[in-house]
Amino acid sequence: MGPTLRDVAEVAQVSIKTVSNVVNDYPHVRAATKQRVLEAIALLGYRPNLSARGLRSGRTGVIGLAVPALRENYFAELADSIIRAAEEHGLGVMVEQTNGDRDAELLAVSGGRRKFMDGLLLSPVGLGQDDATALDVDFPLVLLGERIFGGPTDHVTMHNTASARAAVEHLLHAGRRRIAVIGAEEATFEDTRDSTSSASLRVTGYRQALTAAGLEVVPELIRTTPSWNRAAGAEATRRLLDEGIPFDALFALNDTLGLGALRALGEAGVDVPADVAVIGFDNIDETRFSVPSLSSVDSGRDTIAMLAVDLLIERIAEKGQRVPPRTLMPRFRIIERESTGFASTAD
Repeated sequence: MGPTLRDVAEVAQVSIKTVSNVVNDYPHVRAATKQRVLEAIALLGYRPNLSARGLRSGRTGVIGLAVPALRENYFAELADSIIRAAEEHGLGVMVEQTNGDRDAELLAVSGGRRKFMDGLLLSPVGLGQDDATALDVDFPLVLLGERIFGGPTDHVTMHNTASARAAVEHLLHAGRRRIAVIGAEEATFEDTRDSTSSASLRVTGYRQALTAAGLEVVPELIRTTPSWNRAAGAEATRRLLDEGIPFDALFALNDTLGLGALRALGEAGVDVPADVAVIGFDNIDETRFSVPSLSSVDSGRDTIAMLAVDLLIERIAEKGQRVPPRTLMPRFRIIERESTGFASTAD
């Protein structure tokens, strides 16, 4: 066992109550006494028992964040933004990886770890619209992402369809007419308006942009991938090239797919952007440093983090009051870089 309050009290030669007052930052502790207790805490390496402290105060000072995969750049950078937003409120963040598994996501909402946190931010992938009732919990919960709309919780999401349409319009304005898209789900050759996944919503935006421009949606230019990583992006692009399908632009449904596409195009001697213009989605940090730098949709990740933390703090303060759920969507913008014919910037 680690050092206890009693151990600190003995070293500092004060009462256990005095140590507790110092740990909980209570006023009216003499400066000399407080200093002696702090020195004893540092000497012993004492760490407060958050669960016991939470039982007394009703708060742990910690919020949870459950995301599908931290190895994916977007979620790693989202977690960083959330941690920084929470720190501004004096909160710690307990991060959990669900691997996009439905059972793991349900466990994050209902499992025993809840007692160690004051509220939870959840970015589901395995859960879907039919699981909305499972999120009706007596626990502060804010949803991130696109899987469940109109549910019982506050929800911070992004303008997936509108921003994807803007990305394709950016390519159209550059004179491109045969625009491929990689990262689609199976069955996206049909109308996807009823689906709530990021892929289907972004493909819907792609379709809308082409239709509004009077262009045909060509099924062979819509490519599915088993995942959204660099390898999948490179492989989907190689298949397009190997099949001899003409295209003069490529919209990757996330940046890591786009980075893989740049690799495959470079290996094949295709000039980007002269022969093929490429744009991604998410504006992860790496897009500024690829060669060429990758144009992308900035969906407002830092704002999403700030809004989500603020909403969760409000829910924590409400102490179970049933306030109607809110859905927020921050603004997006198109970041123009070398891959679509613009000068590189240090944005």
